[in-house]
Amino acid sequence: MTPTDPAPDPAMEMNAETSAETGAGASPSAPSGSKGERPGHGVLPDGEQASPEDADEAIPSPERAEVPESAGAPEGTPVEHRSALALAAMASIAVRGLDPARLALPQLDSAHLRVVGVIDTRGRHWEVHEALDDLTGAELVAEAEVLRRIGRVVDGGLLSFDVPRPAGFLRRNGACIQVRSHMAGRPINLMSLHPGPGLSAGLGKALGELHELPTAVVSEAGMPVHDANEVRGSWLALLDEAASTGKVPSSVLSRWEQALEDAALWRFRPVVVHGDMAAENVLTAGGTVVAMSGFGQAHVGDPAEDLAWIYSSAPLDCLDSIESAYDLARSEGVDRHLRDRAELVSEMSLARWLLHGVHSEDESVTRDAVAMLEDLADQVGDDPIVDHHEPRLASVPTDSALQAAGEMEAVTSEVPTPLRAVPRPEE
Repeated sequence: MTPTDPAPDPAMEMNAETSAETGAGASPSAPSGSKGERPGHGVLPDGEQASPEDADEAIPSPERAEVPESAGAPEGTPVEHRSALALAAMASIAVRGLDPARLALPQLDSAHLRVVGVIDTRGRHWEVHEALDDLTGAELVAEAEVLRRIGRVVDGGLLSFDVPRPAGFLRRNGACIQVRSHMAGRPINLMSLHPGPGLSAGLGKALGELHELPTAVVSEAGMPVHDANEVRGSWLALLDEAASTGKVPSSVLSRWEQALEDAALWRFRPVVVHGDMAAENVLTAGGTVVAMSGFGQAHVGDPAEDLAWIYSSAPLDCLDSIESAYDLARSEGVDRHLRDRAELVSEMSLARWLLHGVHSEDESVTRDAVAMLEDLADQVGDDPIVDHHEPRLASVPTDSALQAAGEMEAVTSEVPTPLRAVPRPEE
């Protein structure tokens, strides 16, 4: 399924020569992108994506993409609101040969990131990402390194889905701009999944392939690396802090504590974790997953973090199809407690929401978290998370699995050189 370009809008047309002259000093009256809840929400296909070759040719030198001391505006300095046309003009500076022709979707805005779609005169569809604070600017640079490495794995034919390709980076007049290829497709709708072959199996396969990537893809990009003990320790620390508020039902605390103290639950091989699984970051077309995006929180850790979103949102009758396809995509025996840990991650995201409300002294958030925790207590009662009587397949690495893992590592050996289970609450 090939998406079509958006119908030309006179208000969004722009001449390439004019855009180059506009630069960062575009007229304040120029049309700006519409606001959205967070980058990626409501992304619809509206143009062809740039080819990997085009993106690779335009990748800036490491010196240009180096993380500055302050990636965005200086701390405490108000960020200038640049129009969408101004961002498109800056993209033409960041990427050689990108001559903007018109604006396109996405046109999104959040407290941390602004995203503008641009179609150039060659019909290529780009996204311009502007970081609005230092942390987001640093995340954009780190994510670009991850995307370059995963892109090489895609080009080697070892992934069935694509990822955005970074094409340029620019800092000018307090702006921190990254340009990347646009991924065509529609955000996945988990509630529309059906059991059996199709998109349910495609989702499981894509996640399994992601978790089979060599961890060097992420670690060599400077992203966090956590072993099983560190993952478990972080959840224990969260449990203690949540318990200290006195706002978590005792039955829920006992349920979580029992799971965290079960050593068998935490015997897993750390993998590449996406870290921000959400509908807008999994794009589909033709009944299959065609692209993933949003790798700013990628790290090495527990695969259950990515699966938690699926187990908490997908229809129950689709879980077996997703799990079967996921298992087939993994090269070793299945982690029999993957679903148990995913359930724990999903539940303990409520504790994070509670602590956000407490730390920010936001009573509405705190009340909301307390209400959800009480609902959880009513739903689960005294039932434990771990059911030792109905395990999944045992995790037993085989010789063929180790050989396959070695071959995957070899493919990526030529690649040059914060856990977050839920989105930022303010988003």
